[in-house]
Amino acid sequence: MHLIVCEPAAMSTAVVMDPPRDDSNLQSSCGTGDSIASLDDVTMDSTANESSEEESAGEREAETGANTELTNNPTDIPTGRPTHTQTVSAQRPDSLSLAVAKPDLWTSYGDGEVKLRMGESGFASEPPLTIDQMFKTSVERFGSYTALGWKEGEQTKTINYQEYYQACRTAAKSFLKLGLERYHGVGILGFNSAEWFISDIAAILAGGFAVGIYTTNSPEACQYVAENCKANIIVVENHKQLQKILQVQDKLPHLKAIIQYKDALKEKRPNLYTWAEFMELGRGEPDTQLDDIIAIQKPNQCCTLIYTSGTTGQPKGVMLSHDNLTWTAFAVGRYVRLTEATKSQEIVVSYLPLSHIAAQMVDIWVTMKVGGATYFAQPDALKGSLVNTMREVRPTAFMGVPRVWEKMQEKMKSVGAKSSTVRRKVAVWAKGVGLETNLSKMNQNGAMERTPMNYRLAKKLVFKKVRKALGLDRCTKCYTGAAPITKDTLEFFLSLDIPVYELYGMSESTGPHTISLPEAFRLTSVGKLIPGCETKINNPDEEGNGEICFWGRHVFMGYLNQADKTEDALDAEGWLHSGDLGKHDDNGFLFITGRIKELIITAGGENIPPVPIEDAVKEAVPLVSNAMLIGDKRKFLAMLLTIKCQVNGDTGAPEDELTPEAIELCRKLGSNATRVSEIAGGRDRVIHAAIQEGINRVNENATSNAQRIQKWTILNQDFSIIGGELGPTMKLKRPVVMKMYKEQVENFYKEVVTPSTPDNALPPK
Repeated sequence: MHLIVCEPAAMSTAVVMDPPRDDSNLQSSCGTGDSIASLDDVTMDSTANESSEEESAGEREAETGANTELTNNPTDIPTGRPTHTQTVSAQRPDSLSLAVAKPDLWTSYGDGEVKLRMGESGFASEPPLTIDQMFKTSVERFGSYTALGWKEGEQTKTINYQEYYQACRTAAKSFLKLGLERYHGVGILGFNSAEWFISDIAAILAGGFAVGIYTTNSPEACQYVAENCKANIIVVENHKQLQKILQVQDKLPHLKAIIQYKDALKEKRPNLYTWAEFMELGRGEPDTQLDDIIAIQKPNQCCTLIYTSGTTGQPKGVMLSHDNLTWTAFAVGRYVRLTEATKSQEIVVSYLPLSHIAAQMVDIWVTMKVGGATYFAQPDALKGSLVNTMREVRPTAFMGVPRVWEKMQEKMKSVGAKSSTVRRKVAVWAKGVGLETNLSKMNQNGAMERTPMNYRLAKKLVFKKVRKALGLDRCTKCYTGAAPITKDTLEFFLSLDIPVYELYGMSESTGPHTISLPEAFRLTSVGKLIPGCETKINNPDEEGNGEICFWGRHVFMGYLNQADKTEDALDAEGWLHSGDLGKHDDNGFLFITGRIKELIITAGGENIPPVPIEDAVKEAVPLVSNAMLIGDKRKFLAMLLTIKCQVNGDTGAPEDELTPEAIELCRKLGSNATRVSEIAGGRDRVIHAAIQEGINRVNENATSNAQRIQKWTILNQDFSIIGGELGPTMKLKRPVVMKMYKEQVENFYKEVVTPSTPDNALPPK
């Protein structure tokens, strides 16, 4: 890959910063290798596991102690500009042991600089670049290739890389004319679009911070983010999002202008601009001021803020540097072997929330690095139109959060159930062949001497048609992340010859840390390390499970204006503590086994990770949409369950009516239920008995008596983002659920159930 080496004037001093080593629990990677589905009932404001971290690393309780001694000499620590970090110990109960913090690996100042974690060879030694340098290189190499595409009515509009870069420069000059100050935010609140991308990049070129804001945020939540990043300008999609900002405008002292990029303005206000008016501001401006600002930018300075959607407290501003973004884009593109546009252009569909690092990294930065084309889905993508965009665009790579894959699975099952007997038999046969062949291929690391004849026949009869119907007929890279995905869903798509590769990381690691590849994946594993990164399993138990810690140039700078939280996330040696529990197998595959803060510690002292048990229940009882295990400091385990139901397309709120798949399951069990209210609280004896039977099967596989589910209840409505039980990436907000359903939880423990009588009594007739 041809790269332009940074001009000395625009580069920070990069020292070789190797991570401290305890090789017994450390994985390093330093290689140099070059729907049919209508998603109408998916309501979520997300996304990458690319980010397993909805609560950020600093929010977890310190529940594990370090057993790792490091021997770096404190007197060798380089000194940077005097900051508070030089006098504060970064020790914490679960940090790696070292007496003195390195003050220059992190900062909590918006105008701060950090020491880059350069390596001496391989990916980690790649010359650092600013966003402008990476973008200009792509323009030089791919200038006439399509960069962005979108639909206007029935027409598809596109711009090439040369036009894209010029639009970003014009917007940057407009921002400066509106008074954007260095190290102040440009908030962007709206659905994915060319204007979103241009605003993001223009904010960076103009010396500000690009700040995505979740579209589902309340006015108060928008206010917090805008205030925290000292936003001078906020870019909104439409009148609905504009109203949120206008409600809190008086509480935003730094705000100078608002820009609306879709629809006509319904009212004229001072300092409120349409997109056309905004772009016109910078069109006639000289380039001098912008060029001067770009010239002094350094790779080790902050350019983007990602606000974590924490389950408790206010979100934290994750500071990402130019190098965080440009290096990660380089490393990911090279590792997954994306092709550059001069050979064969990569195509992606942008539909996941750009306020999340996963969507930004895939849709903006990695695609820019290889000269790919990003096409924008319609705003109602997750209400049903995504599959239409997929069929039109036919992406070569596709990223979906688990809920997207699950909804595709549910829809396909529902459609399949209505097929003729012959078609169903052919599909069952083909899926059996597909699963067997792909598992065999997986175990042989992607290499098979001969492809079985029945697989080739199944591909012709079924697999090709399914891929075409989903718009995945030329997609060679299907990914999932941001939250755990069930083995059942992975096997479903694998049986259709669509391997879905898991990746894992967090906002604080600029997105991915490990990625699965066609020749290197295992079901339920999140893959192997990206070259140039390192993993440490801290304080492992006898089975090798410990906290997953990251090192690499993808590790964030710090949390904006929150030194204490930064010190919670980064230990004294600079390792990023994920808060996730995991282990490596003998082949270096990483498996996530739980989350420290989610661990249930029973009254008897047994540590129980809830997710495997919850997933087992959802697999055993297909009617169940969400399951949450209860039992911390309690004498036994209990579970809250929700049933699969329809979702309001406009509000995202769960409705009482069951999904077609759920109704069909009820019929097979002998129930006529069509609504959640007919099932919840044990009202339907047939369904109650079927759920108990499924839970009994899960209990039979429990590793100990303490891990058996003794009581359960069905709630009156499903969990949702709008209800508060789920975060933007569809992760369960356990503390919120505990508070919301306190009465139901307390009812579990009013009468103590002994392990010898685990079954719920059936409700009276």
